This record gives sequence, structure tokens and C-alpha cells, in this order.
Amino acid sequence: MPALNSDFMREVESRGFIHQCTDTAELDALCARERITAYIGFDCTASSLHVGSLVPIMLLRILQRTGHKPIVLLGGGTTKVGDPSGKDESRKLLTDGQIAQNAAGIKQIFERFVAFGDGATDAVMVNNADWLNELRYIPFLRDFGRHFSVNRMLAFDSVKLRLEREQPLTFLEFNYMVLQAYDFVELAQRHSCVLQMGGSDQWGNIVNGVELGRRAEQRQLYGLTSPLITTASGAKMGKTAQGAVWLNDDMLPAYDYWQFWRNTEDGDVGRFMRLFTDLPLDEIARYEALGGAEINEAKIILANEATSLAHGTMAAANAAETARKTFSEGGTGDSLPMIAIAREKLTEGVPLLDLLMEAGLCASKSEARRLIRGGGGRVNDVAVEDEARIVGPDDLDADGAIKLSAGRKRHALVRLA
Repeated sequence: MPALNSDFMREVESRGFIHQCTDTAELDALCARERITAYIGFDCTASSLHVGSLVPIMLLRILQRTGHKPIVLLGGGTTKVGDPSGKDESRKLLTDGQIAQNAAGIKQIFERFVAFGDGATDAVMVNNADWLNELRYIPFLRDFGRHFSVNRMLAFDSVKLRLEREQPLTFLEFNYMVLQAYDFVELAQRHSCVLQMGGSDQWGNIVNGVELGRRAEQRQLYGLTSPLITTASGAKMGKTAQGAVWLNDDMLPAYDYWQFWRNTEDGDVGRFMRLFTDLPLDEIARYEALGGAEINEAKIILANEATSLAHGTMAAANAAETARKTFSEGGTGDSLPMIAIAREKLTEGVPLLDLLMEAGLCASKSEARRLIRGGGGRVNDVAVEDEARIVGPDDLDADGAIKLSAGRKRHALVRLA
């Protein structure tokens, strides 16, 4: 890649965010010459985003930090259609009420990563339902549909892979890339937006928007994608045996979020610090050079920094202290995930299998049985051998809690309601 002149492009390139760009040299020159506006879209398919969305979120954060204006586009309209990119089957259609509820949950996340307001570089949040819901379909097809080649659309990976796998692709979904391209043109008109960013699976959709701007309105627009993030062992980033790593603490406690980062593979520590923290690159290079037991200190710093961004410094400090007490002192800590149980129910006795599931340590009774058979199920740090183990009042410790463990790194507390 040629030498870059703008703060934004230098920063994202050096931290590993760039996978593809429609015109790197021109975009770099534009960013060096003036303040630009850029956007990333997020469909409202759940009430929270997960760590798989952190790369684009951090892209918006860096964009603002280097003097440019970010737009967060909520897909209130496109969520009704469903993006076929990377999907083997049609997305479940949501009601307007479900989409609105999901949008409200997602909004909370961005306030922790970018600053909103009326200033020149303050972020704005918009919803594509504002214009997509008002489209008159036939005039829209006449004005914009004629700029799309079906032959070319069939060649995009998001479509081609579904067809190759003989998975149905509805006409509704087929329209998604047209609507996303129109979003870009609409944001260019409304907010002078010149750059759309997203994950590598969005490349075809983004290129469509760049080309629609040129064909329909003679606008010069740009696209930039980030790579798909996998772990050093080849696993997809953010996928765990327990499910997605959500960014909202009502769907995943801050302690579990901290533990996710603390459990990063050794080979990923430096890369994840560059992508998911604001730490200076020279400081990251020092941590990256650590080996042996010292790499665990770097993982704690990664966990602290990443959790501070998503949940605040206090939550990160509490999680770190809980982990220290749990692992170094054999205690419980106050930030462990907790479930409440009625005294009457505990007096009667509760199967450990049920508690492991309720605490989120196991997804099913069969998984809980396998955990116990493998020696990983513990009550108050004592290994359990009996799958039929009943937990009762005698298991309460001096603080009135029962500590459940799945392996050495995942814990939860049971307290009386």
C-alpha cells in the first residue's frame, strides 16, 4: 500500500482495519484535505449488537478521533427485508414493534464509543426507515432500478453462495442491495456523506452504492471494508460455546464480557489491542513482545481496556477485582453473574443440573452432565462427581452465597431472593 497522508487512513491501516477500498489514494487525499462524513449501517435484528460488530464501531470511533464526522445508520427499513450476505437462509421477518425495540437497545451502545451532538465532528444517528418507508415502489424502480444489472447482482458472493448451496433466495432479499445502495445516495444528499464502511461481506453492497451515486447523481463516493476477524486458531471472532458475546450488559454481564477478552489466545493479544482498544501502537508493541506468564498481564490490560469502552471504567475495575479474588484468593467477588432463588425452593433442594443451566454456565442438561463427568462442575470450588447432586441450604457460604463453576474460568453465584 502506498504511503498514506491522512490521520484517519494511516490510523486504520496501521491497526489492521483495511481489507478493501474503492480508491485508497483518492480517499486518503480527500481525508487529508478536508473533514469528511462517513457511515456504517446496522440492522436491528436483535436488541443488542455483539462483538462481531466491534470492528465497524471502532472504525467510527477512529473516524471521529481523527477529525471527521460519523453517521450511525440504523436499518429500521432494511431490517424488514433481510440482508442475504453471509446467510444460508432467509432472515426471520420482524414486526415494526420488534424492530423499534431492537433499535432502542442498539442506540445505547454507540453512546459509549462515539460522541453525539451538533458539532462539526459530532456523530449523528439516523434510521433508513425515514426514507425507505416512504418510497413509492414503481417510481423508485424507474429512477434507480434501471442502474442495476441483474447479471452483475447474481455474481456477488452474497447471492452466488446462496444459489450454489441451493438455498432459497427470496425476491424480497434480492432487493436488499438495491436499498442499501439507495441509503448511500440518500445520506449523500442529506448529510454530504462520501464514505460507506463495513465488513468484508458488505463489499458488493457498498460498491453498488458507490456506482449508484456515480450513475444516478454524478457523485464521487467511496467504500472501505474491514477484514473478517478470526482468532489465531481460525475460529470466528465472538463465537463461544455459550453463544454470542453481546455488548449490552442486560444480555451479557460486564464480568463475562471482561472474561471473554481475558481468555484471548496468546497469538491474538497484540492484534486485538490494535483493533479493540485506544492504546498507542508503541505501547501495544511492548505488550506483544511479552511471552510466557507475562502475556497474561497483557490479556488483563486488553480485558480492562475493551470492557472500559463497552461498559465503563468502573465496570471494568469491578470485573478485574472479581477475577483477582476468584482466581488468586479463591473468593467469589461481587461482579460474578448471579441468580436469585427463593429460600423455600432452596430448602426443598434444587438439582445442580438445573442451576448450571439457569446460571448460563451450561446450555442444556446434557451439557451439564458432560461437564460433571469431565470433572469441570464445582460447587463452592469443590468438584462434583454425582450428576444427581442436589444443592440446598447447607451449601450457602458465610456470605449467604453458593458459587457454581464450569471449569476454572467460568463462575456464577446463587443467592437467596
